[in-house]
Amino acid sequence: MSPEDHQATFTTLFGEPPEGVATAPGRVNLIGEFTDYNEGFVLPVALDKVCRIFWRSREDTQIRVASLQYPNQIDSFASNTDYAHGPHVWSRYVRGVVAAARAWQHTTRGIDLLIDSQVPEGKGLSSSAALEVSLLGALNATNTWGLSPTDIARLGQLAENDFVGCQCGIMDQLVSATAVAGHALLIDCASLECTPVPLPEAWAIVVLDSNHPRQLVGSEYNQRRLDCEEARDSLGVSSLRHANRKTLTAHRAELSDNAYRRALHVISENERVLTLVDVLKQGSLPLTQVLLAAGQQSLAENFDVTVPATDALVVLAHEALGKRVAARQTGGGFGGAVVCLCDHRDVNTLLQAIDAGYTQRTGLHADIIRCDPGAGLEVSWYD
Repeated sequence: MSPEDHQATFTTLFGEPPEGVATAPGRVNLIGEFTDYNEGFVLPVALDKVCRIFWRSREDTQIRVASLQYPNQIDSFASNTDYAHGPHVWSRYVRGVVAAARAWQHTTRGIDLLIDSQVPEGKGLSSSAALEVSLLGALNATNTWGLSPTDIARLGQLAENDFVGCQCGIMDQLVSATAVAGHALLIDCASLECTPVPLPEAWAIVVLDSNHPRQLVGSEYNQRRLDCEEARDSLGVSSLRHANRKTLTAHRAELSDNAYRRALHVISENERVLTLVDVLKQGSLPLTQVLLAAGQQSLAENFDVTVPATDALVVLAHEALGKRVAARQTGGGFGGAVVCLCDHRDVNTLLQAIDAGYTQRTGLHADIIRCDPGAGLEVSWYD
C-alpha cells in the first residue's frame, strides 16, 4: 500500500487526512534469550518489517483506532478513563499504552489512529513492541511529551507488563526504538546502554516461521520468569546478571531442578552474547554457528521452550549448510521462528532444503522471511 493509499484510507475512516506517521520495526534476536528480564545482555536486530501508525489529533478526549490487519474492527475509548480490555484483542495493546502513559502522568488528547503492520504476529518477531513503540512515537509527537527513545521503550514494556499481562523484558521495545540500520544492537538490560554492532555485509538474515501456534500471554512464558526469580533469591543476588557458574554450583542443593536449569541458561547465555559481539567483529560464521548452536541446546535442555517444529528447522538448516549456517529458535519460545545467518550465496540452498524437508517432517509449512537490519523509530509530519 502506497503512502497515498494510506492517507486515502485514513480519510475514508475518519473524515480528515492524517497529520503524520510513526514507524517502528519488529526485531529478531540473534542471541540472548530470556536474559533481558534478568538484567543481562541481548543482541537483537531490528527488521525491515515495520508497523506504521497514521494519526490525527482531535479536540476532545476520544481515541479511535482501526487496523488494516483487522478490517471492520474499530475501537473507541476516552483517553482519561481507567484501563479496560475493550472489544478486540489487538486493541488492548493500544489501550495498554495509553494507560501506561497515564501512569507516568502523560494523558493524551483525543486522537484518530490507523495501524498497518508488516510484522507477522505470533512468530517471535515482536509485533507487539513494534505497535507499542510506533504508537508512543505518535503520541509523543502530537502531545509534545518530550519522551526519549529509552522512555518510549520503558513505557512500551510497562504496557505489556502491567496491562496486557505479559512479563516481558525491555529488549523488544528498546531495539524497536533505538536500532541503527545495518547493525545489531548490544543492549545491557541493567543500564539500558545500547551499542550498535556492525553485521558483515556478506551475511544474510533469514527468518523461518514454523507456523507452530504460539501465544505468550497466558502461556508458560511467565512461569519461566518466576523460575528465574526463585533462582535469583536462592543465590542471594539482585538479578541473575550478577550470578556466575561458580555461585550456581555452590548453591545447587538449595535450588529446585527448574530454578537451577533456568539460571544455568541465563548465566551461559550472557557469556554467549558477549562472545558473539567479538566474533561478529571477526566476521567468523563458523564461530557464530557454534555459539547459536549452544544457545539452541540450552533453550531446549535448560529452558524447555523449543518445540519439535522449530527443532526440525534448525536441523534442516544444518543438514543443508553445515557450519556455513548459524541457526537457533528466536523469541519467546513455544513455537514461533528460527533465525539463520548465512552467506547471501547460500540462501537458495537453505530455502530449497526447508521446502523439501520441513512439511515432510512436521506436517507444517514454513514461511520464509528474508530480512535486512533496519532502523528504529521514525516519526514524520505531513506538510
